[in-house]
Amino acid sequence: MKLEEAIKSTNFSSQKQKAGLNILYTAWWLKNLLSKELKAFALTHEQYNVLRILKGKHPEKMCIRDIGGRMIEPNSNVPRIIDRLEIKKLVKRSTSAVDKRETVITLTDAGINILALATQRIDAILENSVDIPEADANQLNQLLDNFRKT
Repeated sequence: MKLEEAIKSTNFSSQKQKAGLNILYTAWWLKNLLSKELKAFALTHEQYNVLRILKGKHPEKMCIRDIGGRMIEPNSNVPRIIDRLEIKKLVKRSTSAVDKRETVITLTDAGINILALATQRIDAILENSVDIPEADANQLNQLLDNFRKT
């Protein structure tokens, strides 16, 4: 769907303004699409992001500060997200062996399993929804990286 159809407007002050709005609308659209899939696993985007971050370091443990530094949405309340994941028994907290004042987090087997299942669904949605050739996807990635340089 074209941006103009989605927001029912054709009044843009410039192509740069339209591009910015297009990025915002597309991000919302994609996040909404993925939220529906994650709901089947009782996960939010932020919880899924934390699980993926932990999986990237698994079997090593990570401190909350390091997890927060890797989040897609950096203003996320990581301790609260960890609390919810711990209630669901997807992560485990423990005291750091190096610094007893520091709490470290690791994935549980249940966390690894639910992440694998959710990732299969998310990957399938992205494969079907981001329906552009690899070369175009590469170019889009470069454009978006350039966009964030400022």
